[in-house]
Amino acid sequence: MHGTSRRTSPVSPDLVTYMSRRTELSVHAGWLLWGRWVIIPQPLKSQMLEQLHSGHNGIVRMKEIAQSYFWWLGLDSAIEEKARACMSCQGVRNAPQWAPLYPWDWPENLCQCIHFDFAGTLEGSMFLVVVDAHSKWPEVSLMQSTTAESSIQKLQGLFSRFSLPEQLVSDNGLQFASQEFGNFMKATGIHHITSAPYHPSTNGLAERFVQTMKQALKSARGQLSIQKRLDTFLLS
Repeated sequence: MHGTSRRTSPVSPDLVTYMSRRTELSVHAGWLLWGRWVIIPQPLKSQMLEQLHSGHNGIVRMKEIAQSYFWWLGLDSAIEEKARACMSCQGVRNAPQWAPLYPWDWPENLCQCIHFDFAGTLEGSMFLVVVDAHSKWPEVSLMQSTTAESSIQKLQGLFSRFSLPEQLVSDNGLQFASQEFGNFMKATGIHHITSAPYHPSTNGLAERFVQTMKQALKSARGQLSIQKRLDTFLLS
């Protein structure tokens, strides 16, 4: 037959943007992947943004979580728009400046070095915050007291579940400078490092997490109890 030509099926508008990356795409267990990241289809993008922001995470934290699991073209812009549209987050956006991070060498192992700090008072509650320097894994406990005795009790519970660290970094709080706390450090063989005077950034890892946590809890104020808000934040 003369004059016949094969027509190419039009490419869906949703897929046009991915054509330039088509050699980098693959399919695994029914999921479309770009490298090791799952590409989220259009109908699920809004749901994924809700999940990212479920604990009132800020823009930086939302991007960090997303970059570990999934991707779509324009994801960064969508995250920024989602965070800016949250009126609760905007209300606390100009809260205290981030604590600068002191340049510690990155520990090679879990529980090699932990950073320890108290946060509060927030809505009448105090929080004990412990962050592992290797994994950045946080542990947060509501505290009725911040004495050396109550601090030691909480730390013993953490150490019984995870392990004894080699180093513990804290600020110069009175409870950490007490003889009771010093005896606990000696008995466990932990090297206790305190913030350099007038340089609280020595413990910047814990301080920065405290600021992130407090901003998230304030953003969700009035929606749930402070314990439930804390659980939601840690889960996210």
